[in-house]
Amino acid sequence: MKETYLGVDVSPLTYDQIIASLSERMEKQQQSTIIAVNPEKVIAANQNDQVKQLINSSTFQIADGVGILLASKLKGGRITSRVTGVDMMARLLRFAAEEGHPVYFYGAKEEVVTKAIENIKKTNPGLVVAGYTNGYEKNEEALVRRIHESGARLLFVALGSPKQELWIQRNMPNLPNVLVFQGVGGSFDVFSGMVKRAPAAFRRAGLEWLYRLGSDPKRIKRQMNLPRFLVRVLITKGR
Repeated sequence: MKETYLGVDVSPLTYDQIIASLSERMEKQQQSTIIAVNPEKVIAANQNDQVKQLINSSTFQIADGVGILLASKLKGGRITSRVTGVDMMARLLRFAAEEGHPVYFYGAKEEVVTKAIENIKKTNPGLVVAGYTNGYEKNEEALVRRIHESGARLLFVALGSPKQELWIQRNMPNLPNVLVFQGVGGSFDVFSGMVKRAPAAFRRAGLEWLYRLGSDPKRIKRQMNLPRFLVRVLITKGR
């Protein structure tokens, strides 16, 4: 079912399809990982085999960039809409609240993660927060033990990519009770209100990147990965 662009897999599933699949996997006690894929990450994966392996070994590689959507259209693929990391996290939080699955938050600054949890609990009053740890914890072994003992079933890791994915890959075997892992980058900043998302109109039009560029012109170097990615996809045979 997955599509492949420059050797990187992408899941053509919608939010609802991913949640349905995760629910089935959780019933079977199967662990799942979710990683966001965008043109910048695909370019990085083609420069680093470890990053490519991290992406391709995940359960769900969500199409978090408009460039992935465009590439799928150009190649006749089945990806019809973006599945962003922050919105996927929001859907998972709602799912966890509805099903009673405890969640754990790891990463970001203390004031960011605590404010994010405060805001998240307001919109998901039934959510069971098993615990949290800011991103400055030095004792990884103690942290993993704390998460395990918390009873968490979903874990959100906000350390930036690929650091967060490496952390998840390294510690999954020691967290058998955690069944859903998502590396969420700067999502805690968004949920805390300390970073504003692009207006809904920009997001619906797939122009969130343009809004970010206007807000921070220094992102131009990163944004150049979009045309570079599309050109390489066009000249590559197959998908």
